[in-house]
Amino acid sequence: MRIVQIVPYIGKGTGVAGVAANLDEQFKALGAEVERYTYNDVSRARSRSVPNHPLLARIRGGWRQIWFSTMGTIRAKRFLAERPDAVVICHNNILAGDVYVNHGVLLASMRARGRSTWQIYRNPVQDFIYLRDRIRYRGRTHRVVVCLSEKDAADLHATYGRVRPRVEVIPNGVNLDLFHPPTPEERLAARAELKLGPEDRVAIFVGHEFSRKGLSYAIQGLTYAPSVLLLVLGGRSDIIAEAYAEATELGVGERVLFLGSRHFPAPLMHASDFFVLPSAYEANALVVLEALACGLPAIATPVGYAPEVVVDGVNGFLVERDGRAVGERMNQLGTMPDGELAAWARRARESVESHGWPAIAERYLKLAEELVDERSGEGSKHPLARRTG
Repeated sequence: MRIVQIVPYIGKGTGVAGVAANLDEQFKALGAEVERYTYNDVSRARSRSVPNHPLLARIRGGWRQIWFSTMGTIRAKRFLAERPDAVVICHNNILAGDVYVNHGVLLASMRARGRSTWQIYRNPVQDFIYLRDRIRYRGRTHRVVVCLSEKDAADLHATYGRVRPRVEVIPNGVNLDLFHPPTPEERLAARAELKLGPEDRVAIFVGHEFSRKGLSYAIQGLTYAPSVLLLVLGGRSDIIAEAYAEATELGVGERVLFLGSRHFPAPLMHASDFFVLPSAYEANALVVLEALACGLPAIATPVGYAPEVVVDGVNGFLVERDGRAVGERMNQLGTMPDGELAAWARRARESVESHGWPAIAERYLKLAEELVDERSGEGSKHPLARRTG
């Protein structure tokens, strides 16, 4: 079996790049021949520094999406024409491949954040993405669209109506070796680095888009959870400053520790007691699986994959996007006796033990085998163009 993954970037970490990297590793472990096609392969560009100014970074990011979607599609089809036996899995941007992995529906995300129609469509990059993906979902570009949760599939149909390719739901996985409940030594070391005492009750928030991920609601929640400290992982300097100002205004600034971006969040999860993510929209939220795998009960809004893995009152809580609702659950976990909280931690870990990346990769390979069989049955009537758009 030959697999080609098309992805803007691939590498260990979070987001699309991390998903593709984990699948790449597991496909190889399962005996598949794997290749990748990335933005750097298309542009033949060397690594360049990212603009520090947020507006310049957004402009460059928008232009890159448009360029990779257009020129990238043309060049990817040439690349794939030389590999007619491959099953192609596409993550974002390029209009090519047997399988498209839907990492989110932009319009659904914008609407979930309360954006008006004018706010959505006044941005030409967002207009381009909508039209590009209308071609993707309504046409013959792909044979299968993989959604990362049932809610993601519902958002897809609600936004684009009839979707021509068949839709399958395959959630993201989690590396159960890297993300694990801490040993006593690991927990002690993680807490010592942050100068936390054994008696401290610690919540952790992980996310770069503070507005969409709902950091404000977690900060507001601290006013209802007076014994809880909040670790904040992610964000740029400008939005960190805004969040700190809000925390200070609410009188909880001393209980919020902004840690900035970290490549690997597990050690900070090892220092924590529970996880909070009052997000407006997620396709899956890989970080929820990672937190549960580390034994952290999750306080999350019922978006993305959270309602399919978080059982309210068992391994976490599903809450409204409201500061008081979040805070009351933070306070409940924050005041819980150690033995009772340890039982929640065990249930959190157990709830994701079937979500390891090997099992998820096997589902993708099974789908790939089905597509190879279908292609063989179609014979020569349907050339490569049917596969790649």
